Amino acid sequence: MPSFQCDALIRNSTKTSTFILISALRRLSVSRCINGRLKMSTASNIVVPDGFTLHTENTSHILLESNKAFLNPVQEFNRDTSVACIRVWSEELNKSKEERWRQHQEKRAKKQKGGVAKKRKVESEETPARELLTSVGGADDSKVEAPCSTIRTPEPYKFILLEALSATGLRSIRYAKEIPLLKHVIANDLSPSATAAMRRNIEINDLGSAHDASGKVRINEGDACTLMYSHREEKDRVDVVDLDPYGTAAPFIDAAVQCVKDGGLLCVTCTDLSVLATTNYPEKCFSNYGGVPVKAEYCHEAALRLVLHTLSTSASRYGRYIEPLVSLSIDFYVRIFVRVKTSPLEVKKALTKTSAYYICSACQSFYEQPLGRVIEKQSAAGNINYLFKIQNGPGVAQKCPECDSALHMAGPMWSGPLHDSKFVSKVLDHLEANQDKYGTAVRMKGMLTVAQEELDVPFYFTPARIASSFHCITPTLEEIASALLHAGHKISRSHACAGSLKTTATREDVHNVFRSWIKLKPVKMENISENSPARRLLAKEPSFEANFKRHPDSVTPSGKMKLVRYQENPTSHWGPGTKAVGGSKRKRAKDDI
Repeated sequence: MPSFQCDALIRNSTKTSTFILISALRRLSVSRCINGRLKMSTASNIVVPDGFTLHTENTSHILLESNKAFLNPVQEFNRDTSVACIRVWSEELNKSKEERWRQHQEKRAKKQKGGVAKKRKVESEETPARELLTSVGGADDSKVEAPCSTIRTPEPYKFILLEALSATGLRSIRYAKEIPLLKHVIANDLSPSATAAMRRNIEINDLGSAHDASGKVRINEGDACTLMYSHREEKDRVDVVDLDPYGTAAPFIDAAVQCVKDGGLLCVTCTDLSVLATTNYPEKCFSNYGGVPVKAEYCHEAALRLVLHTLSTSASRYGRYIEPLVSLSIDFYVRIFVRVKTSPLEVKKALTKTSAYYICSACQSFYEQPLGRVIEKQSAAGNINYLFKIQNGPGVAQKCPECDSALHMAGPMWSGPLHDSKFVSKVLDHLEANQDKYGTAVRMKGMLTVAQEELDVPFYFTPARIASSFHCITPTLEEIASALLHAGHKISRSHACAGSLKTTATREDVHNVFRSWIKLKPVKMENISENSPARRLLAKEPSFEANFKRHPDSVTPSGKMKLVRYQENPTSHWGPGTKAVGGSKRKRAKDDI
């Protein structure tokens, strides 16, 4: 390790310095092949052949051959978060199955007890003399067996995970080694070089022979969709499906929502943010995700909602619906964890969780247009009937009500919650007890804490961006948050963007806060063009006088904890990485030509 890195780590005297040091040492414990000679890894007694590199992540090791299988070390955060979320999900699933088992046993015991009591009553009526002997202790009552003479405990539920696009197999290996309730992983890849790398990596991690059909990591070489479609029968379904492709996951989603069990977990990564988070390729975004992207500062949250919309509509075709557990916009990709269930009523409710949005091209105000609504009617018997109706619209004129600029359409996209705060809380509890097991524990804790606090409302804003629309001095985040809180609105931070706020206030209310701010910090009107949208924004008077005095809740709990909430550049030239090309395509057999 370079001396300047050691000095920087030692100087860190915060509470989490130990975990940062461990993380740095793990990232640097990579053994390379130098001058064509073999070198032993410091992490384990693994011999690194010529032309290979040993990469270590947590307790897992893989041998990398240049450009033969894809691995991005920067996505360690993705893999750490996946291990933690899947582990917590599996523990919760096991608890629910144990609870159902206990309820079944109690019901069975009551039934047996009732049967024994009835038998005793019949016998007592037939033999009154025996009843008399029993009352004075003359008969042995121990011959009547208790309904639950032995204490039984349920076996832990072991689940099956399918990773459709495994590449080097690092993710599957980590799942096999770090998740106790995992039965086995089906690690699939189309590339022969990738499956060869997986076999090599499984053996060096002491997970048995890669050719063992009963091993904990079972390799399959083939098309991902074909494999998942082969598991869509109810008896063949798996508990967890993990999609982590290079680019979009759209081609695999239809198969994935069919092959996961009821109540199972679907984990999806999409790295094509140039499609999801910009308006450069709206036709591509529509073909992949069934919606049009947003051109605004909150484009990364819109990317999450577009992917969730795809998952929801894909599941709905088969009478299934999704429950988002965690939805994160991270660096250059999105990572989403949803629970898939079956319910005809909830499938209908998906209509009310889908909206299109009118986005102002100048001030970035947004106006929601839900696709449908539901009316609840209670019958005389107390039953609730749901009536689903179409939604009236549009809810806005052709021009932005705030600055009279043109609007563009975005969506349709998911308008429901992005996270399940209870589930996120359980992941944080798990992380608190196992910080030394994750190389990126510090950042995980920060991002998940912000996600847990996030309001279930669409889209965030940054004071700097709105101040630029008004051509005014930018107020601090605390001043804007205090003004909104004093006005009776709720606020939270957003995990997707540093310096951002989410609020229950409308964009008009936010603009009125800025107009009140401009009363205190006037704008030089001579510097603003006559045709500028800023003039139209400034022409309106605020509907209320904002109070910028510090509110006690203006700093969110995550802000008080001094967490690492947003990513710092991990390495130079970091990003999605270059797709592996060597051996990535299967050669066509002569019979196929």
